[in-house]
Amino acid sequence: MTRRRTVPPGRERPASWAAVSKPLRAPRPETVPVGRPVSHGPRLARIGVWTALAAGPLALAVALAAPAGSAAQAAPAPTPSSSRVQTDPAGTAAYFVELWLRADASAADSPVGAAVRRMAPQAELPSRSREAGSPASVRVTPLRTVFLPGGGWTVTVAAVTDERRAPSPGGSDQAVVQPVARYFAVNGTGSQDDGPLVVTGSPAEVAAPEAAQTNASVFGRPVPSTGPLAVSLTEFLRTYLAGPDGQGAGVERYLSPGVRLSAPTAAVYTRVEVKDVAADTEAAAGTTVPADGSRARVRVRVEGSDAAGTRWPLEYRLAVTARADRWEISALDTGTPAPASAGAASPAAPSTATSGGTR
Repeated sequence: MTRRRTVPPGRERPASWAAVSKPLRAPRPETVPVGRPVSHGPRLARIGVWTALAAGPLALAVALAAPAGSAAQAAPAPTPSSSRVQTDPAGTAAYFVELWLRADASAADSPVGAAVRRMAPQAELPSRSREAGSPASVRVTPLRTVFLPGGGWTVTVAAVTDERRAPSPGGSDQAVVQPVARYFAVNGTGSQDDGPLVVTGSPAEVAAPEAAQTNASVFGRPVPSTGPLAVSLTEFLRTYLAGPDGQGAGVERYLSPGVRLSAPTAAVYTRVEVKDVAADTEAAAGTTVPADGSRARVRVRVEGSDAAGTRWPLEYRLAVTARADRWEISALDTGTPAPASAGAASPAAPSTATSGGTR
């Protein structure tokens, strides 16, 4: 017997109750024809969309957590201070000595005195008498630099000054101006590129540096003045030193084939006399010219007189080559040649001559 639910009067039964009162049925499975593949496209699309949405915050978090400036981390480390190159203070020391020699304590506020104080605030200026005054000219050349521990340095400079000196006894009563060679040592600090060079006080006048020991000359074989080598060298040097008015450009006839040599034009010598010729091989010191291709190095001492009558002692070192029964100039060299064994040909001449000639 089926019982029915009664609804009170005045109350309508909702329409949805009819759907609820119906028995629930399971959804019918989708029938896929045999042999037809199942499509998972919609599901994969939904997975891709959710993955992309999740990757946005994740990528942002990774970027914020990563260390900044990764490219800067790969840059090389700065060079340590111990490897910095020391600055040569020779120029600073020479300039300071030149200013100091021109300065005067009575005019400490002059441009020269102010420049000295800027370079060395502790330096004292020389006090000059009215008779002496400042030197007419000053020429300063640095000679030697010594670096000291702790960043200090000492520079020795040579100064040639034209100074007014008192008259010699028994001579004229007037003071004379004459060149004087003096030597000074300058101390300072600041030998690194990142620091200024500072002079720490007045210069100290010192003795001239000792002359270096010279080795025995390789030109140990005297050449007779009447021999073919001495005659060729005399003719060459007289033409070479005659200047443009004396046809000094005609030196090519004394040169080996392919050699180019320009004659000097600044000084003109009216007279050239060869004083001494020496060679490094026995073949060059003979009275005959050896076989073609024989080579030698020679030293020639010359005295040249200019138009004013001043005599100038000059010294030349040349390379010569024998050809066609005469000696020809292969190179003009002012450097010290390498020693050559007795009786053997000298090494080939250098490729560049100091006066413009080349082989």
